[in-house]
This record gives sequence, structure tokens and C-alpha cells, in this order.
Amino acid sequence: MKIEFLGAAKLVTGSNILVTTGKYKVLLDCGLFQGSEDLEELNKEKFHFDPSDIDFLLLSHSHIDHSGRIPKLVKEGFRGKIYCTKATKDLCEIMLVDSAHIQVSDTEWENRKGKRSGKAPVEPLYTVEDALLSLRYFESVLYDQKVQINEEISVRFRDAGHILGSSIVELWIEENDDTVKIVFSGDLGMRNKPLIHDPEFIEEADYLILESTYGNRTHENVEKRVEKLVDVINKTVLRGGTVLIPSFAVGRTQELIYELKQYYENNKELEQFMRVPIYIDSPMAISATQIFKRNSYAFNDTAKELILSGDNPLDFENLYFVRDYKESMALNNSDFPKVIISASGMCTAGRIRHHLKHNLWKAKNSVVFVGYQAVGTLGRILKDGATSVKILGENIAVLAEIHSIEGFSGHIDQPGILDWLQGFKKKPKKIFLVHGEEDSLSTLSELINERYNIPTVIPNMGYTFEIEKDVLKAHSGELLEPIQRKENIKKELQEVYDQFENLSSQTNKLIDDALLERNYDALKNKLIDLQQELLDLGMILSNKKK
Repeated sequence: MKIEFLGAAKLVTGSNILVTTGKYKVLLDCGLFQGSEDLEELNKEKFHFDPSDIDFLLLSHSHIDHSGRIPKLVKEGFRGKIYCTKATKDLCEIMLVDSAHIQVSDTEWENRKGKRSGKAPVEPLYTVEDALLSLRYFESVLYDQKVQINEEISVRFRDAGHILGSSIVELWIEENDDTVKIVFSGDLGMRNKPLIHDPEFIEEADYLILESTYGNRTHENVEKRVEKLVDVINKTVLRGGTVLIPSFAVGRTQELIYELKQYYENNKELEQFMRVPIYIDSPMAISATQIFKRNSYAFNDTAKELILSGDNPLDFENLYFVRDYKESMALNNSDFPKVIISASGMCTAGRIRHHLKHNLWKAKNSVVFVGYQAVGTLGRILKDGATSVKILGENIAVLAEIHSIEGFSGHIDQPGILDWLQGFKKKPKKIFLVHGEEDSLSTLSELINERYNIPTVIPNMGYTFEIEKDVLKAHSGELLEPIQRKENIKKELQEVYDQFENLSSQTNKLIDDALLERNYDALKNKLIDLQQELLDLGMILSNKKK
């Protein structure tokens, strides 16, 4: 058995890991490389394996640096199942198609440019048709449901708290009378984030593949990040300016909507002129927000309580959604104070580049970065202090104020990673650090070795690790005892009935102990389905109230 690291190795993009057993080949993620031109050229290279040989793919979440090469994988012969959560599947339906539009558009531009210099035309990485075909292979599973893939391999998705539907992947592989458990963290989120749950703790692993994006720094706390954002908005408004927020369409945008809703609704005494219009100018972000609403079962308890009380956590009075490109263009022709939240988060494509072109050169305006900016991206160049940048073929002076609020990051910081590792009752034999730049990786590696005495590996692209044969089956099972499982499910079932009674007084049904004798996973799935139905009903009621 071996693990090959084929993406996000000493990088923060292109997540792609191949696990090979005696019989099967399993992929963890298949993401696009994003950033500099050299990085993006990696997307055009052949896979380091035959896609038709891959038996199935486990997708941690929908972000393009984790999912964006799936259409290319299918185009080149993959025909297995793609397992992920329902929310991830729903989000990929818009994100992969959007990515395909970008691939086609960029290729058309490249071919027009190449034709003038006598270059042969090139094909897009994949087309919309390829993206739609790839969606046929997705199969959604529920959080905490242990799925037996085949006679050797089972998998369970746990909440990673990064974006809606994001997962920590637990992978059990039985081979030669031993069971090896590999845990892939995917991207872990910060604790106490709006809307979504905190990352779940994992109790044991033989080998851990761990993201390290912010392995060398500590984020601002929640209160300070919101305070800082509002302070930038209000100061910009008072000088008559516009605030541009380049934001990832999925996850970050919805969190910003939630935070701004809380601010405006909790500050009723705020002068009307300070309640500036907030424009979400990204068709994909708008579609993603609708998907968030449809998957409210995955929200945290605070957001669920809002829904069940008849309040929509993703809507407020001065929020406006902009789909039509003419309306988007009109925003740059108006001079009144406003906030424009637009994709892409690293300013590599999308409408945000047009907004930057029209607003960067005005000193009264502000740009606020609320997420990671990869090396080589326009976002990183601006964040690093450039005084002039080239956007859409034109040199633009940078006179607007540039701010960065890392407390909004979707990625866990160094203290959070170390705290998450503390949750393992049985520590991994080895930890592979991925999805980070070199300083972050080396800093985190030293801390893990010092604090937990666990060997770490920082793999290069193409690094292959042969799993040893001394992993005992007894150490790779589940630590949760049957009695504890029964108590947990009983408690969860009672909570569901309590929620139902709060929403409708027409039932007084009590828990039937016979239910507890059924299969644990099947009952858990029914509970989640019921919770989703309740929250969907709550969302419908909140919309009707408006």
C-alpha cells in the first residue's frame, strides 16, 4: 500500500493524492493549480496515473483547488464514483460548470492572441459538456455515515468546518489481515465561524494527511475581525467611497452576508445614511447562497435557531444581489457609497477585476481582502503593497486603501491545528503536511515534533510513501463503545423531536426505545434527513414572513 502526493505539496493549490492498495486505486481530491502562470501550466500536464485505472474518488469539498480537475479526469477516462457530502455535490454543480466557462473563455482569448503571432490553436482544459458529464459520477453521502465501498475499503465523512459540506475524510483499508486508517483533513476551518459547525475532532488514525495553510500564524478573533471590517466600511462611507471585497463565491461570501446582517440588525440606532447598500456581484455567489439555504441542515445551532424562529440568516434589508452584467457595470458608473462583494477571492478572474480597474485609482475607496492570497495572484500583489498593477491590459495606479483581515479566513490557524491534533486519543504514527507554503510547513512541523513527538513528512510533488506492515488491526477500529453510541443517538433523537415540537405543536410523539435497536448509521441518516426537512420548512416560513 502506498500514498502518492501529486498536488498541494509545498503549495496551497492542486490538491491531489493517490492511495494505491493491492487491488484498488483511490484518489483524494482532484483540484486545479491556481496562482502564477507556471503553476497554472501544471493543469495542462498529463495526470501521473491513468484516469481509467482509478476506482473511485473521495472529494473533501467543492473549492476549485480541490475539485477543479474532476472534469479533466472524466474527460480522460475516469468512470468510477465520486463520493462527497450532499452540499459538496450541490455546490460542484455550479462551480465546475463555472470553471468550465472560464476554461473556454480563457482559451478563446489565448487563441485569438496566438493566431496573430502564428501559433497553433489550443483546446480548453475542459468544456461545459465535460463538466456536466463529470457530475453524473457524483454520489452524495451523509456526515458521520460509514460507507462500505467494497470488501476492503470503507469511508466516513466528518465535518471540517471550512465551508458548507467540507469534510475530513476517514479511510479504512483492510489488507493482509490488517486494517490501516488514513485520515485526510481536507481544509479545516476556524472554530466559532458563522453558519457552519466547528471542525470535528477525530479520535484516531494510523496516518494523517494534514493541511498547513496557516501553520505559521495566528488569526484575529471573531469579534475583532467584524469590528475591523465594519470600521473600514464606515470610514470609507464617511469619505464618500466604495468598499471592494474580493471574496470566494462559496463560503466566504455567505459568512460576510451573515456577519453584516448581524451588525445592521443589532445596531438599530445606526444613521440611515450609514446603512449603505451591500451588493453581492457574482452570479455564482448568488447561486451558492441559494444552495446554502437548501442545505441548512449543515448549519450550526445558532443559524438553525434563527431559521426555526422564522428568520433568514442570509438576507437583510440593505442587501442586493446582482446577476445581470449590465447592472454590474452600472455599479462602476455610480459614485454613491456602497460595498461590492465580488468573486474571485484572489482577483484572478471574474467581475472583481473590472471593479478594481474602475476603483483602485480613487483614494477615497478601500479594498478589503478576507482570505488567503496565493503567490502570483493579483490579490497577493496588491496585498504586498504594489503601487501600480496591470488589469485587463491597462496599467492602474493603486491609490485606494488596501486592508487585509485574516480573521475571516476559512482556514484554521496554528493554535487551532495544534488544538485539533490534541483531540486524537490514538495519535497518528506519521503526519504528512500538505496545502501550505514552505515557511508554514516547516514551522508547523517543528511544533508538532516538539509538542507531540509525532514524526512529520513534508512531501515534494510526486513523493511516494510505502505504508509499513506493522499496523495492527486492533488499533484501527472505532473507539466509540456501543453503549455510548446508543446514548448519543437517543439524545440526538430527542433533540429532533424537541425541534419539531417548537415548529409545530401538533405532535407529542415520544421516543420509542425500539428505534434504538436499529442499525446505528441508518437511524442517524434518518435523523439528519428529518432535521433537514425541519430546517427547510423553517426557511420557507421565514421567506413567507417577508
